Amino acid sequence: MKIITITAGHSNVDSGAVAKDGTKEADLTVKFRNAVVTYLQKYPDVHVRVDGYGTTNLPLADAIKLIKGSDVAVECHMNASANATAGGTETIALPKDKVLAQQLSAAVSGVFGNKIRGDKGYIDQTQTARGRLGYINAGGLILELSFISNETELKVFNDRYWQAAKAVAEVLLKHIGVIK
Repeated sequence: MKIITITAGHSNVDSGAVAKDGTKEADLTVKFRNAVVTYLQKYPDVHVRVDGYGTTNLPLADAIKLIKGSDVAVECHMNASANATAGGTETIALPKDKVLAQQLSAAVSGVFGNKIRGDKGYIDQTQTARGRLGYINAGGLILELSFISNETELKVFNDRYWQAAKAVAEVLLKHIGVIK
């Protein structure tokens, strides 16, 4: 049995970034997590670990505990910027996960039609000013889907997140060898 952990960024007590229209990052990442889980659960050889069901989104400390023993773990986030035109997809990871990070970013960008940031979608945590992120240090990757502060990207996210979730699920299933 392969184990995939998929978690939503922030939590029910930490909304993360908030768009001009009041949309909360945590709410978007829960929708995305739930969509990815829907696709992953179709595979009987895969056990899916999550940081909550429905609208539940447990805090980071709980999400980190789920990583141990997983074949792969991804937490979903939305980027934000004071620059309303900033956009794109990136995945923050350690160097050992560079290829997977690039594949995840390419899959999301391919659906959303936004740019791929960083090194073909990969952001090396060891080289970033973001510091040392606990989720990554525990063995996971952080997928920054798009920019919540960019109205165009927010609309595209809401219109296409199911397709992007399917693309992410396929990358993860290929990565652990469940599909080719």
